[in-house]
Amino acid sequence: MCKLLIFGGTTEGRVLAEFCTQNGISATVSVTTDYGAELLPESPFLKVCNGKLDKNEISRLIMKNGFSVVIDATHPYAVLATENICLACAETGAKYYRLKRESNQLFGAVLNSLDELTAYLNKSNKMILSTLGSKEIPALSKVINCRERVWVRVLPADGIVKYCKSYGIDESRIILGKGPFTVAQNIEHIKKSGAEILVTKESGTAGGYPEKVKAAEIMGIELVTIKRPEEAGYGINEIKEIIKEIR
Repeated sequence: MCKLLIFGGTTEGRVLAEFCTQNGISATVSVTTDYGAELLPESPFLKVCNGKLDKNEISRLIMKNGFSVVIDATHPYAVLATENICLACAETGAKYYRLKRESNQLFGAVLNSLDELTAYLNKSNKMILSTLGSKEIPALSKVINCRERVWVRVLPADGIVKYCKSYGIDESRIILGKGPFTVAQNIEHIKKSGAEILVTKESGTAGGYPEKVKAAEIMGIELVTIKRPEEAGYGINEIKEIIKEIR
């Protein structure tokens, strides 16, 4: 029997964990936050590993537990995490499968990088609502008049307000919430912030991208989408079939 390790922290990671528990398939799921761990189902078939791991730590985890198959269901923008998982699998001989998030048609101004985003936002003085998450706060701090112009929506993690403030984000402009968000919730946040520009990643259906697009359209504001990195991989249904075959 193959021993399965899933790197999650995403909607898809949770769906795969639920799939394993429903089908009596033993798996270990690695997440990086308490919030990610809380979203996973409780099951005798599921073990949760919580904490950030570098490449060497991932290799040790695989070797110590004898994992032979690794599913990478981390966020599409977590490029370093995917790189570390790939290298660890190559080093240990574990079979690696990348879950590729479903793509949507992109809307608004479509940009390729955070540098392009900063340059784009600095062309105007419009109010901004970022739904990029906390990892992109340093890039947003480069926006001209950041303290007055930038609102951010982030997960309510420990120390997150202090972290945002350290990069010049005003505390009154921090919206704490756990997504994905409905159209109505996105509209509420747009109204609260007075945003004229809504910034989002290409987060797919699982990440609530269609709801953000619709909210921006209803409110008549500008949408800016950061395109996800190109990558090869398998759709979630293909991954489920792979898991069933290796059980």
